[in-house]
Amino acid sequence: MANEKIPYKIYLEESEMPKFWYNLRADMKQKPAPLLHPETHKPITAEELSEVFCDELIRQELDESTALIEIPEEIRSFYKMYRPSPLVRAYCLEEKLQTPAKIYYKFEGNNTSGSHKLNSAIAQAYYAKKQGLSGVTTETGAGQWGTALSMACSYFGLDCKVYMVKCSYEQKPFRREVMRTYGASVTPSPSMDTEVGKRILAEHPGTTGSLGCAISEAVEVASNTEGYRYVLGSVLNQVMLHQSIIGLETKTALDKYNITPDIIIGCAGGGSNLGGLIAPFMGAKLRGEADYRIIAVEPASCPSFTRGAYAYDYCDTGKVCPLSKMYTLGSGFIPSATHAGGLRYHGMNSTLSELYHQGLMEGLTVSQTEVFAAAEQFARVEGILPAPESSHAIKVAIDEAMKCKETGEEKTIVFGLTGTGYFDMYAYEKFHNGEMGTYSPTDEEIAESLSKLPDIK
Repeated sequence: MANEKIPYKIYLEESEMPKFWYNLRADMKQKPAPLLHPETHKPITAEELSEVFCDELIRQELDESTALIEIPEEIRSFYKMYRPSPLVRAYCLEEKLQTPAKIYYKFEGNNTSGSHKLNSAIAQAYYAKKQGLSGVTTETGAGQWGTALSMACSYFGLDCKVYMVKCSYEQKPFRREVMRTYGASVTPSPSMDTEVGKRILAEHPGTTGSLGCAISEAVEVASNTEGYRYVLGSVLNQVMLHQSIIGLETKTALDKYNITPDIIIGCAGGGSNLGGLIAPFMGAKLRGEADYRIIAVEPASCPSFTRGAYAYDYCDTGKVCPLSKMYTLGSGFIPSATHAGGLRYHGMNSTLSELYHQGLMEGLTVSQTEVFAAAEQFARVEGILPAPESSHAIKVAIDEAMKCKETGEEKTIVFGLTGTGYFDMYAYEKFHNGEMGTYSPTDEEIAESLSKLPDIK
């Protein structure tokens, strides 16, 4: 093992925890395209968004010029229960791989929700409570976001209605029960409780659901229930803003020991954790202060970056949410029932999509079985059972470290370990029993879905 003065875990002092979130869009010369109204296809206004979202979150969503947005003291006080989170040097993994690469991971799983999702959940619940709302609705894929939001709502005394993607609802009953423990109601999606759910079930009988389906149901319920608003755990710029605390802490910890990363890796579903991790590094890249190789890793079963189109599309399957210009597989695309439920979304955050389109980051896809092989390898040497979503980043981090072994380069690799996989044992069981499949949509399937994109130039 390398004899260096870098500790195994780099912890920041409480005083070093960020007091501001970082808005990456402020440093972008070419801004993301505006959200469009789902019916008129014209840029949507704050007033129109207020029918669905909380007022302060709308301001954050539309703000493209304020670089630093202060974190309210009530939110910072809550963060102190589990933040700053550790930046860990993967010495054991490095030794096992016999690589000259230096591998670090930012671990976001040391809170009750088991993931990074709590960073935004507590912020969104705070703003809902401050607005005087009685409750919120949301969707959840793998269950981390629903767990985090139910915890945050319990803290602030808000009602919480969760629509959980059906395949995850069935595969992860204990994740569902954690949400119920915190007082949330949990409904498998698509359901017969909403008009959009009934329509989706009629069009796709027996479907296992998708994040796009669950979003549509949650939005419909919020729109039709007095005193409720809809909150989202990924995709939107407001969520990526809150998650910037991950990257800000990571950069502060690296700077503390004069460490400069060469490669930064994150798993990519809707974009919140990836965007949060890379935010300050991408900002430095945009300002010409530094350069990094930034890699977004997505599942082969839902490859929006690598095989999607950069176009305006609906953010949900029911076409009731605003349209966003993003890399998309089509709002009607329903991925296979992969165990990485948090990455089963048809599109990508608009800011990340624009950065990807500009060539400032790259995308890679990996298959489900190789992801779990990497997860098992990591767990055996680093002592943490990773979530399937996080394991996409682990897989590529190991691949890059092995390239360093071949070339002899001593690159520094940083990746996001977004959460733990202790509620994913059904998936691990399938992998260990050799029953896990690997699926990638055909070109024809993707083309069919993309042919239905709205005609917006």
